[in-house]
Amino acid sequence: MRSPTHEVLNQPPPLESHDASGLDAALLDGVRREGAGDRLGEICRVGEAVGHYRWIRAGELANENPPVLRTHDRYGHRIDKVEYHPAYHDLVRQAVADGLAGAPWTDEDAAPHVTRAAKFALWTQVEAGHGCPISMTYSIVPALRAQPELAAVWEPKLTSRTYDLSPMPVVGKQGALAGMAMTEKQGGSDVRANTTRAVPTDGGGPGAEYRLVGHKWFCSAPMSDLFLMLAQTDAGLSCFAVPRWHPDGSRNAIEIQRLKDKLGNRSNASSEIELDGALGTLVGEEGRGIRTILTMVNHTRLDCVIGVVGQMRAGLSQAAHHVSHRSAFGRRLVDQPLMTNVIADLAVESEAATVTMLRLAGAYDRAEGPFARIATAVAKYWICKRAPLFAAEALECLGGAGYVEESPMPRLFRESPLNGIWEGSGNVMCLDVLRAAAREPESVAALLAELDQAKGADKRLDRAVADLHAELSDPDHLESRARRIVERAALALQGSLLVRYAPHAVADAFCASRLGRDGGFALGTLPPGIDTRAIVGRAWPPAA
Repeated sequence: MRSPTHEVLNQPPPLESHDASGLDAALLDGVRREGAGDRLGEICRVGEAVGHYRWIRAGELANENPPVLRTHDRYGHRIDKVEYHPAYHDLVRQAVADGLAGAPWTDEDAAPHVTRAAKFALWTQVEAGHGCPISMTYSIVPALRAQPELAAVWEPKLTSRTYDLSPMPVVGKQGALAGMAMTEKQGGSDVRANTTRAVPTDGGGPGAEYRLVGHKWFCSAPMSDLFLMLAQTDAGLSCFAVPRWHPDGSRNAIEIQRLKDKLGNRSNASSEIELDGALGTLVGEEGRGIRTILTMVNHTRLDCVIGVVGQMRAGLSQAAHHVSHRSAFGRRLVDQPLMTNVIADLAVESEAATVTMLRLAGAYDRAEGPFARIATAVAKYWICKRAPLFAAEALECLGGAGYVEESPMPRLFRESPLNGIWEGSGNVMCLDVLRAAAREPESVAALLAELDQAKGADKRLDRAVADLHAELSDPDHLESRARRIVERAALALQGSLLVRYAPHAVADAFCASRLGRDGGFALGTLPPGIDTRAIVGRAWPPAA
């Protein structure tokens, strides 16, 4: 008889058939605190879907089968069509149906931005790439409102909960998606260096038609129905709404040159496009394009924070699940002090990001403009900057099992740098904070007022806030110190929120390691005396 040589022992089951929202106490606590407690039912339904095998497999298929560009048909006609795997369309369809693309602009129930943020942070754990057109559709609505007659046509379709793939003008569709094209080869973040030109077809002015000629280095989701673009006019850089289809059913002059072969975000088509006289409508005043499009960009930056929060939670869940089921040296990994420290530190980082994200979403609900403007840039810089470190540490918890492509960890790792680059890289965020401080001092006042709400609760936090005051008061070498200033602002904001709202063990761990500097440069270096077991128990309940 042959002896068994491959009996599988000491391996965790796949993480599936779970409720992702029920496991995330930090998320649910924040939803209640920020005014969306009455919406927990619909939020938890998304969390239940996230753990369903059907959607887990859809995310895998969308990434295993990236989009393909068909520039011409077999007869040589230009078609500029991007083909996606059906799983990608299923993911988008579900996101649209759950209101992630536009519900806050029509939702009259409590805290619509918080509700959407919680849903999006959960849903992105299934797959991140399809979230790009969802985010841009959500973000374009307030920008279009600068041109009411344009918004009247597009907003009902952009806020619809129907995903309509029909290749036709917007008037005949039940729903629409939006994209954005800002950057060009020679400029990147320096959009004022754009060379694309726009010429009025008849007189010009807000709401008038222009022809655009030029190129765009990054145009994500090129199958969208409408794009917000920047182009130069005689008055300077201006903002245009450019549809993919003319009202008569013909294609607008937008040619897709190629799709980007990206590090991550594989399911999402990011393209280079040429504009050969494409027709677009001027949104806002000529020469005021950056101010106009920033209304959209601020919301996409919020979504970058939301996306990282979801990715962090997905990585934490995978790591905690693995170490709770696997044993080494005679004990479960999660029960070994050093691994407990690692999982606890990951949980602290995840909760700090979550509480900040929900506070931001609440600020958008409550129209706290000055705070939202500066805190969004601060949070996007720091939370996105922490994502690659977090993803690498979570992957390491799985060891070699996390390094193979059958695991979800390689996709999470490849995705981790994205949100730090999209919608303004780290330096751009830091310079935006300095610009806000100089031009809108009320935004700094709003941020400091937020921090002061925890004054006296923790000496380490008080010292960090005092250090931030000193940094902001020093006028020398501001630009070279921008990252230092924004990092301190982000840590002080997270510390203030955790001290007020998180369990003591979580807040204590954060203040000790991030503010008191009683920790190392790597995750898993929480100091002695921290209640790591309580932190792990909150992030990964024993019954999970």
